[in-house]
Amino acid sequence: MQKMPSDIQEKSQNHSKNNVSKVPFIDFSTQYQSIRAEIQSAVNSVFESQQFVLKEHVPRLEKAIASQLGTKHAVGVASGSDALYLSLWALGIGEGDEVITTPFTFFATAGSISRTGAKPVFADIDPKTFNLDPAKVREKITKRTKAIIPVHLFGQSCDMDEFMKIGREHSLAILEDAAQSYGATWSGKQTGSFGSAGGLSFFPTKNLGGAGDGGMIVTSSDELAEKLRILRVHGSKKKYYHDFIGINSRLDELQAAVVSVKLKYIDDWNKKRQEHAKFYDKSFAGLPLATPYSPAKASPTYHLYSILTDRRDELAAHLEKNGIGCGVYYPLPLHLQPCYQFLGHKQGDFPVTEKTTKTVISLPMFPELTAKELERVVSVVREFYR
Repeated sequence: MQKMPSDIQEKSQNHSKNNVSKVPFIDFSTQYQSIRAEIQSAVNSVFESQQFVLKEHVPRLEKAIASQLGTKHAVGVASGSDALYLSLWALGIGEGDEVITTPFTFFATAGSISRTGAKPVFADIDPKTFNLDPAKVREKITKRTKAIIPVHLFGQSCDMDEFMKIGREHSLAILEDAAQSYGATWSGKQTGSFGSAGGLSFFPTKNLGGAGDGGMIVTSSDELAEKLRILRVHGSKKKYYHDFIGINSRLDELQAAVVSVKLKYIDDWNKKRQEHAKFYDKSFAGLPLATPYSPAKASPTYHLYSILTDRRDELAAHLEKNGIGCGVYYPLPLHLQPCYQFLGHKQGDFPVTEKTTKTVISLPMFPELTAKELERVVSVVREFYR
């Protein structure tokens, strides 16, 4: 099997409408041009006010997102990573505690657990959804378990019926990592709104992305929201008086202004992603690959369109050769990362996760994909299997 070049792991080329043979993995410029005037007006309003920290735009965005997701509160923070870390901290999780999560996700999920002093405990994933398997989670619960972090990976909701049931049965906090799933639902309810709290990310590649780092925590707990608002400003409720040893983790006004503009369009953009996914699903029927699976209760938003194929590296090379962007999320599972060697895991501990990391590949997926570009991607993939 041909080794996949490292630059294929995340390929983002400039979008060229003059060369339809090339299709980028993700395109920022076309979307920006469509809302350029609004973005510039919003950013200019921040500079004109010269108010950059927790002023007009942040609370307005917090209110809008809480309303859209159906929670009582939303608290803007500096990143999606901090959204998870601060939520765990506010929930009282720390040294000696265990938090169960998936080994098949971005590092920030486990990293946020470690930052509190707690121990990340991994459980294997469902082979079809790529999400944390509730049955495997049950096997990992101990007297030290304090919380579970289900990750709504690639824009696909976890089975929140099961996770909320586990939480009730064992008195565990459920912290949803909804960084990749803005707008996705389970039984009609928005991801991020089920558990004690939900962490959002506004990293530029996300469905609802900003112009840099940014995040938000959504919750319906008055007590938790109040503590989070204090923790994000150095543990201070009153200026220069500190109730906790907090950190500086505030969503800044510029990012809030940008995200507020994009929030008006997110439903339409997610709908386009869903339409693109349906086209891919239909076009790849009959090929020796597995397209994304969606449970009946789920409505995914396809942050990524990820397929499984035993010839992943060969397909990646073929796509690159033909000018089609692609990405591999994630090539090395968390339990085998060098920094987590101290947990004592070895190859074979989580077989579904490990097989997925060797067979998963993501194809171009963004709202502005044209019909010709979609057809080009399909043509190149089908050509590979002929």
